[in-house]
Amino acid sequence: MDLTKHAFFEGKIIPLSEAKINIATHGFLYGTAVFGGMRAYWNEEKKRLFVFRPFDHFRRLLNSGKMMAMDIPYDEESLTQLTLDILRADDWKEDIYLRPTIYKADLGIGVKLHELKDEYCMFVMKYEKYVKNDTNAHATFSSWRRIDDNAIPARGKVAGAYANSALIKTDANRAGFDEALVLDQNGHVSEGSAMNIFMVRDGVLVTPPVTDNILEGITRRSIIELARNELGIQVVERSIDRTEVFIAEEMFMTGTAAQVVAVTRIDHRPVGAGLMGPVTTKLRSLFDDVVRAKHPKYQNWNLEVR
Repeated sequence: MDLTKHAFFEGKIIPLSEAKINIATHGFLYGTAVFGGMRAYWNEEKKRLFVFRPFDHFRRLLNSGKMMAMDIPYDEESLTQLTLDILRADDWKEDIYLRPTIYKADLGIGVKLHELKDEYCMFVMKYEKYVKNDTNAHATFSSWRRIDDNAIPARGKVAGAYANSALIKTDANRAGFDEALVLDQNGHVSEGSAMNIFMVRDGVLVTPPVTDNILEGITRRSIIELARNELGIQVVERSIDRTEVFIAEEMFMTGTAAQVVAVTRIDHRPVGAGLMGPVTTKLRSLFDDVVRAKHPKYQNWNLEVR
């Protein structure tokens, strides 16, 4: 990470190297923070940087904060403006990743959410590929279960909950797989370690509903809209049984960092023909054009940095 770049911290834009918290900070001790994952893409033809769906990302961030009894003096519009200010400070000319966070900032010991100060911060970093094998990923079913909404809010991005994702991802990688599929408490397929999932069965695109302990993904929502409106594919949101994925024609995962990752093998069984399928291929290409502001119909999803 380039420490000469800037961040927003404790109400102002400062060098990233100076944006530090105390080791007694509540959010550090107890995971009482919520965060967002955002992307901005460099369009080489237009020589401009475009932030993808910032309003939607900040709305989800603020909703995550509500679940954790957080309150900050910013709304979606002001957070978007702060983002533009940070990006202008460093004049990025490449694909980047943005990490906005709200955290409990008081110092000391005590498990609670109330009567604590909330702070907002954001840093930016150069984008690094999330899944290296993103056109031919091999997945396994995890022995860990997805966090349940009645334990930790699954639809929000709560920092402490990502211990669950870390256990899932590390076990899968150490076993030789690129990713994992995770079941919910009812035994239905919920997510990857930190990505939403889709499968194609009988020509229909199927994805778990928001009530199956999934993150309400911005990329997920975008892919559903693109599949319906641009490819004319029927999209169904329903629970998915474990064995269904073994007989699916295609499977892929989505996320802000990962974008669209083709899954071609699950527990050593080929998905479809064992290659990235036509629906996944089309959606990957279409999504890449959309996020780089190359698709006029979806210009409202892209915020240009001037």
